[in-house]
Amino acid sequence: MKKYTYTESKDTRSGFGAGLLEAGKNNKNVVGLCADLIGSLKMGDFQKEFPERFFQIGIAEANMMGIAAGLTIGGKIPFTGTFANFSTGRVYDQIRQSIAYSGKNVKICASHAGLTLGEDGATHQILEDLGLMKMLPGMTVINPCDYNQTKAATLALVDHQGPAYLRFGRPVVPNFTPADQPFVIGKAIMLNEGKDVTIVATGHLVWEAIQAGEELEKLGIDAEIINIHTIKPLDEEAILKSVAKTGCIVTAEEHNRLGGLGESVAQTLVTNNPVPQEFVAVDDQFGESGKPADLMEKYGLNAASIVEAAKKAIARK
Repeated sequence: MKKYTYTESKDTRSGFGAGLLEAGKNNKNVVGLCADLIGSLKMGDFQKEFPERFFQIGIAEANMMGIAAGLTIGGKIPFTGTFANFSTGRVYDQIRQSIAYSGKNVKICASHAGLTLGEDGATHQILEDLGLMKMLPGMTVINPCDYNQTKAATLALVDHQGPAYLRFGRPVVPNFTPADQPFVIGKAIMLNEGKDVTIVATGHLVWEAIQAGEELEKLGIDAEIINIHTIKPLDEEAILKSVAKTGCIVTAEEHNRLGGLGESVAQTLVTNNPVPQEFVAVDDQFGESGKPADLMEKYGLNAASIVEAAKKAIARK
């Protein structure tokens, strides 16, 4: 098992803030829009550096999406920022009609997603956003794993043409990916080659998958671990190549098992090479208020759950 270490923990939303500022310096067409959450989205540095290219829309998320769509007509590259629940569920009609259907070059950037939002509870802990976004034709969906990768993803979206959804979070998590690692939209990253079970993870579950791989190694199980930072387009080639070797797979995500990464992987497998699959995801439930780590344990979204899922998948081969 390849060893991964980190020297610091950072919140992924700060990776977005740093990426947006750099993107603004590199491209004068980059503009920012926020729905009264500048501090939470870490958009303050961009606002200070480029006040004429930043728009505080207020608590009017639907208007923000419409304005962003309009700005693209003039060649601007708008990055919208608010909580994931308000970035998707609250404004789904506007995204579908004005952005996705119209093919507008809007980057929908969403923080505070999933159970790790913690004490804010079920009303804000959206667990359906990846599914909502991936079902929209032409929408790219990205869910990076740490600060460095979130920054890289933000920068990559500047050159990407078309609507995109970028998901990140509030809690500090291990920052372990190289700062100079290229971010290629739609291209998975191999973290550890193995022969017994494939583990594909996204977002905050990637580090948990690495920890699970270390525990599985102690049990004599050689896990292949893949970072799926792009939910759509999915790197089907990487997944199919891996399961052809291991014969089974575990998918891990901080999302409802319905509509997320696991479902996309299952569709790929059943179409090309059906193998046993186990899901590490929220089992069709809403969240609740609590400390992030406690919630991740209660809902089975941690390294221990990935280890158990891997054992089950192997036993089904």
